[in-house]
Amino acid sequence: MAVLAEQDSEKAARILTVARDLVLKRGVKGVTVAEIADKAHVGKGTVYLYWATKEDLLVGLFARDFLHAVDGNLDALTTDPDLSRPHRLCPRLIHTALDHPFVRGLMTGDADLLGVLTQHPRSMKLLNSLGPAALMYSVLPVWRQHRLARTDWPLDEQAYALQALMDGFTEAAIRTHALPGTVVDEPDKVIAAAVTALLGPEQASPDDIHATADEGLRELRRRRELLLASITTHEE
Repeated sequence: MAVLAEQDSEKAARILTVARDLVLKRGVKGVTVAEIADKAHVGKGTVYLYWATKEDLLVGLFARDFLHAVDGNLDALTTDPDLSRPHRLCPRLIHTALDHPFVRGLMTGDADLLGVLTQHPRSMKLLNSLGPAALMYSVLPVWRQHRLARTDWPLDEQAYALQALMDGFTEAAIRTHALPGTVVDEPDKVIAAAVTALLGPEQASPDDIHATADEGLRELRRRRELLLASITTHEE
């Protein structure tokens, strides 16, 4: 199994912690490897023992944020298979993404936080494989198969509509003035109701729910392993 640098090295763990704190405070453009090394109490050369470039270090931070988000979803879905239902999973995916600042930054294209790395190929790969849109697109055929989503609509059109819906709710959660004059007490209930209105009423049996959860867990674990391999490849 691939091992992260911080699991084998206290110095690497300190470097990552310092780098994360500095980027969150100042953004990518305001951080140098020299300052990271100084605050982590290591030599500048030590940073380069683990990461060949500043870019590798920072994209590695982003990847770890996605990894933590995936681990949280794996734990939650393992504990509660019913979370695989669309009206429950969609609000969770939004919250999970927004609770992880680098995932959120890539979703929103936050150049103040992430600079040019918002468009970096490896950043885009993270978003396109583990962002909320990617996860929803991968699970939509499973929902259709197990009577959790209507099947009288072409998959791509249904996915497009669902993503547009989720993007709107994400924007409303991030931008306080996205919906001026419109306030709801329980937005998660509104999201759940909107997802159900779009995908249709659920007709799944208990076996369908467990099968959906099992397939979701398998896919998340597969993507997690690919992500972990990607992180360690750029830190050898």
